[in-house]
Amino acid sequence: MKKFLATSSSVFNALCCGIFGHYYAVTKKVTSHINEYECIHCKKQVTTDVTGNLSALTPELEDINNTLQKVYKKKHQHAPQHAA
Repeated sequence: MKKFLATSSSVFNALCCGIFGHYYAVTKKVTSHINEYECIHCKKQVTTDVTGNLSALTPELEDINNTLQKVYKKKHQHAPQHAA
């Protein structure tokens, strides 16, 4: 019975996303301009691409985002603070 409820719930959520669109929440902040998102209803994962559009989060893009995040953190960790 629990499996049926879980299945019917996920079908309902996917149907809602199909009708009303996804409701994305930020799951990972890669840089100040690139984020990873996940739909709170159907769990679809997307990321911001180089043009600023949302693209499906593939293993290749996830690896690129991880590498980019490491480089971004390393660069901003040692950046000198400039007085304005």
